[in-house]
Amino acid sequence: MPGVLIASDKQYHETLRAFFAAGQPAQCCANAGEARRAMCGGSFETLVINAPLPDEFGRELAVQAADAGMDAILLCPGPQADKLAAGLEKYGVFVLAKPLSRQQTAFALRLIRTGRQRLQKLTAQNRRLTKRLDEARIISQAKCALALCRGLSEEQAHRLIEKEAMDGRISSREAALEIMRRLEDEGLL
Repeated sequence: MPGVLIASDKQYHETLRAFFAAGQPAQCCANAGEARRAMCGGSFETLVINAPLPDEFGRELAVQAADAGMDAILLCPGPQADKLAAGLEKYGVFVLAKPLSRQQTAFALRLIRTGRQRLQKLTAQNRRLTKRLDEARIISQAKCALALCRGLSEEQAHRLIEKEAMDGRISSREAALEIMRRLEDEGLL
């Protein structure tokens, strides 16, 4: 189960664990270097940074975590929050102003989870569409090859691909690839 990585001064570890990792595994780090090492070796879904950290403010660590696909939450002093949020939202970093309340934290986590679920759905849809485009490209290449090498019309080439797919109980993509392989073997491509 993916967990929560917390980068903060040690005195806040338990409080942040209670706010951000209720019921989830959590690992706490005292500085950015330790958090980076933990990110490389662990499976974390969320990084919470209580800025400033002893070795850096935490901005670069948050951006790095977001780029790695983690939910990055940067906690910073209230006066800096708006300015930081404006610069970090383009990277996908969620900025919260300190001091925090449980309500703010719960609301922020719900927003982040909702965004993650939407992103996962869009990513899955993108994969499906990419696969369909790849299939269409391969079938189109096979049709062009059949038109060029066998003198078939596009409609005839399409019917031939579909027939071979049905006869061989394979997908149209696989049939198109097989046709192109045969044409290459015959030295026609």
